[in-house]
Amino acid sequence: MASVKTLLSRLAVLRERISISPVLLTVLSIAFVFSVDNSTFWDISRDVFSGHLLSLAGFMGAVFCLTLAAFSLFAYPWTVKPFLISMLILAAMTSYYVDTLGIIVDRDMIQNVMVTTVAESRHLITPGYITHIIVFGVLPALIVMWVPIRPQTRIRAAVTPIVTFVVSLALAAGLLMSDLKSYASILRERKDFMSSYQPGAPLVGAIRYAKMMSRSANLVLTSTGTDARGGSAYDAPQKPMLTVVVAGETARAQNFSLNGYGVDTNPELSKLPIINFSNIQSCGTATAVSLPCMFSKYSRDDYSFEKGTSTENVLDVFGHAGLQVEWWDNNTGDKAIAARFKTRRFNDLTDPEFCATGECIDGIFLEPLKDYIASIKQDTVLVLHQIGSHGPTYYQRYPAAFERFTPACRTAEFKKCTPQEITNAYDNTIAYTDQILAQTIKMLAANEALATSLLYVSDHGESLGERGLYLHGAPYFMAPDTQTHVPMLLWMSDAFRTRFGIDESCVAEQKDKPLSHDNLFHSLLGMLDINTAERNPDLDIFASCKTNTEVAKI
Repeated sequence: MASVKTLLSRLAVLRERISISPVLLTVLSIAFVFSVDNSTFWDISRDVFSGHLLSLAGFMGAVFCLTLAAFSLFAYPWTVKPFLISMLILAAMTSYYVDTLGIIVDRDMIQNVMVTTVAESRHLITPGYITHIIVFGVLPALIVMWVPIRPQTRIRAAVTPIVTFVVSLALAAGLLMSDLKSYASILRERKDFMSSYQPGAPLVGAIRYAKMMSRSANLVLTSTGTDARGGSAYDAPQKPMLTVVVAGETARAQNFSLNGYGVDTNPELSKLPIINFSNIQSCGTATAVSLPCMFSKYSRDDYSFEKGTSTENVLDVFGHAGLQVEWWDNNTGDKAIAARFKTRRFNDLTDPEFCATGECIDGIFLEPLKDYIASIKQDTVLVLHQIGSHGPTYYQRYPAAFERFTPACRTAEFKKCTPQEITNAYDNTIAYTDQILAQTIKMLAANEALATSLLYVSDHGESLGERGLYLHGAPYFMAPDTQTHVPMLLWMSDAFRTRFGIDESCVAEQKDKPLSHDNLFHSLLGMLDINTAERNPDLDIFASCKTNTEVAKI
């Protein structure tokens, strides 16, 4: 007890003797973050400046000065500590994911974080993450909190941050101008470089996200396809139609045995008369971007959050044409895609078979779907939004009986698993999706009173450690093919093909052609014989495959 009192007494004496100016405290904090929380940034810098030590030193000096210029705006006695503490915690949080999973914390990633659920996000809060935050965030923050600020006159306190800002900017400009051509070329070619800088990249991302949300706050919804009408498939009394659109989650095409993968992840679908599209590119690399984009009328190049928020989508066009539309969700929500229609949430149920971990696996859809199919009396489009293969806890996305590929990684901390264990767990999720889709198709096929079809397409793919990247959400400009190459498949009953005049062999001829989410809006309209000026035949994979040519003429 006496030793503890002695230590506290000595610390108190030391604190009285040590004082530091706000600017110097800022410089030391930046130096700490610069050296400790930027492992990936330094790795990339050694690569891009290989053999050019002076250029590396000049660029790093410029980055340091630019950071100091920005931080000096808060280097006042009454703001410096709260600001630096926030930056230390932020840098520790983001650096863990950047350095261990290869994630880039940009605007889109921040958007993903803002719309995720507690159940989904808790898997990323691991013991390793908490330890990292304590060591590299909390402890340095406590030191900043403990160090006393040196007393300054009011004028000095007010002027010093401004002088620091000006001098830092001037130094940064001078250092960059010393080799501007090389630096500009590097930044242009290696966009991943500054995207890995902590806490600069997440701060810029947060500002961009705030601006995006501000721009979209007062947008007015614009109608789409109000001229929609059914073609000849709707002229005479017909069997009611039910089309199930399955929006997959985090399924990458490379791990579908239907696409030539060496592991049999599609044993059930391979037995069914489906058309497998092998060359589909996603609109984005994360659900918050890709899901609304793929249902919108916009191409990936034209899509923006503001456009997606303010414009009706393909489901609305179906509604204008008189179809019944419903959305079932076992993920993080419909992203306002189904805002005008009936929705059902399945991800927070207490079913002991499918929701034992606090989240539900996709088998939760099957029993309600069986009853739903039997109840259909009018033409209907049902969207099932899966949890699919969402990581990092792949092992929680399938029942124990589906752990076919072993040993499987059974933790969210990938560093504790081998690459093969991570892949095995992921492959198990694909095999389970295979089972769910096959059972759904069999239920649809068994109901001869309906004209049924199923279209499955994943929202984005996944990285499983290739090039040091894990999970998804990489900026599209640097995203690997594993995050953008997604599976898509189609099944149609005989009654459906007959009613909608679809030449299945013609559609199958397109199975290996380069296609993308850009085709989805237009192809769904063409598939269901919905005529509207919004449908672009050039993007409709059914346009040239109709035995009834009315839809192809629009």
